[in-house]
Amino acid sequence: MTTQRSRTLAAACVLVVMAGLATAGCSKQETTDKATGDTGAGAQTVAPTTGAAGTGCTLQSYGATKLDLKNAVVGFSQSEKEANPFRIAETQSIKDEAAKLGVKKLLTTNAQSQLPKQISDIQDMLSQGAQLLVVAPLNSDGLEPALQAAAAKHVPVITIDRKLNATACKDYVAFLGSNFVEQGKRAADAMIKATGGKGKVAILLGASGNNVTTDRTKGFVDQLKAQAPGLEIVAQQTGEFARDKGQQVMEQLIQSKPDITAVYAENDEMGLGAVTALKGANKKPGKDIKIVSVDGTRNAVQALVNGEYNAVIESNPRFGPLAFATAQKFFGGEGIPENVIISDRAYDDSNAKASLGGAY
Repeated sequence: MTTQRSRTLAAACVLVVMAGLATAGCSKQETTDKATGDTGAGAQTVAPTTGAAGTGCTLQSYGATKLDLKNAVVGFSQSEKEANPFRIAETQSIKDEAAKLGVKKLLTTNAQSQLPKQISDIQDMLSQGAQLLVVAPLNSDGLEPALQAAAAKHVPVITIDRKLNATACKDYVAFLGSNFVEQGKRAADAMIKATGGKGKVAILLGASGNNVTTDRTKGFVDQLKAQAPGLEIVAQQTGEFARDKGQQVMEQLIQSKPDITAVYAENDEMGLGAVTALKGANKKPGKDIKIVSVDGTRNAVQALVNGEYNAVIESNPRFGPLAFATAQKFFGGEGIPENVIISDRAYDDSNAKASLGGAY
């Protein structure tokens, strides 16, 4: 009797454990699908014009010590709350690659879009023994106290997705990311194609204080002036890279600028907010109002498939492999170019459905 009861109890425990594992597996798959898509199809590739191997910042010129990442403490500073698919995919990519390489310890922080917190986050990680820092800066300026703290301990800093107004190979090793001016130009070309080069355009600007907003605006505006003077920019208003803010701004623009025929959103979240606003005003996004944005999120590419969008220029957030590969080269004695620029794809109605798996 006792033996039978023990067997029954053991079997029940096994079922509970298996159910728990199944649930965890489903949760992980759901997160992966939403955050990273087909990571193989969406892997970053480095543009061929970023500099030859052996040039740039070296371990010696930076004043750092050789390090084996497998025995290292690495700190990652995320700038914004992970309610944005870009940030979710970016952080997960760093975590995944650290685990793949067997990094001894990965410290992760999130500044929640607060510059003072990002500074204190970085300083705290240094206090915890971080020997390498990967930083996604909130702003291009203002991180000087954190950079100085890293320099005092000879800890290398690699920046991703936003550039710093600082000195390469002194304040940081290198910047890894996209050519944001080129993204703006490509968005303008897509807008010209979608509109026939005529109409009235509203720009939903990103957050102020960083080079992404400045460069994506410059690339777009300059390209329209050069290639499509018939496309008039009638409004530029910040949506702070947020969906709800993008929706609010679009709702206001529908009232104040009823003759708008196109929207350039400097990230997908604002563009999707504009879609919601237009639907609420009984307008057909993608048809009545053309929409082009930058990022390459799964939701934006799906909107393109659905005919509610006209083009998406990718800005790939999967920095994990590139960041750690760059660090390994640096600690191995290779020179790292000041700017390591990645190649981004573009989505339109000709490839969106087939490429959906590579979106994040």
